[in-house]
Amino acid sequence: MRVLPVGDDALLVEVSSGEEARALHTELLRRRAEGALSVREIVPAARTVLLDGLTDPARLATELTTSEVPPAPPRARETVELPVRYDGPDLADVAAHWGVSPEEVARIHADTEFSVAFCGFAPGFGYLTGLPQRYDVPRRATPRTSVPAGAVALAGPYTGVYPRSSPGGWQLIGSTDTVLWDHTRVPAALLSPGTRVRFVPVGSS
Repeated sequence: MRVLPVGDDALLVEVSSGEEARALHTELLRRRAEGALSVREIVPAARTVLLDGLTDPARLATELTTSEVPPAPPRARETVELPVRYDGPDLADVAAHWGVSPEEVARIHADTEFSVAFCGFAPGFGYLTGLPQRYDVPRRATPRTSVPAGAVALAGPYTGVYPRSSPGGWQLIGSTDTVLWDHTRVPAALLSPGTRVRFVPVGSS
């Protein structure tokens, strides 16, 4: 674990894996809920956790580097199901990369239980993990200037769903009509770190 100061009242904690980041995030949320930690924001990422709005960052930095973080407990959240049409323009390329048929890509993806490791890139965008490492895929050599909202995509070890139209270089394997981000909804984001997700195949449009 490495703890880096960020400005006057924030810390960036670097760890060696996504699972360690999840464990640290869980432990920090527990401490804040119990009143043992005063912090405004706790933001997990792939291998880091950012703590912003600390009253005594130097003291916490010392505590973190000298204490042991317990493993994160099993996730108990309700599973979010996302209907998906496996109709993406990169489905055939992903199938070739995996060495299977496009239909098998859809089956493997839909049979996987995902979890949101962290959020970023755009409001409502969750980085979902769950596929075995052998199914990692590279980003496109040339990113698209516009990816439609609801596009289900793969890049590296992650699956993601574009919450709005934006440029993007992920491999598009499907689409969903589910709204990932709605500022009138509470909470606005459908997905948050720790949420379990399953993709449910529906007919192509």
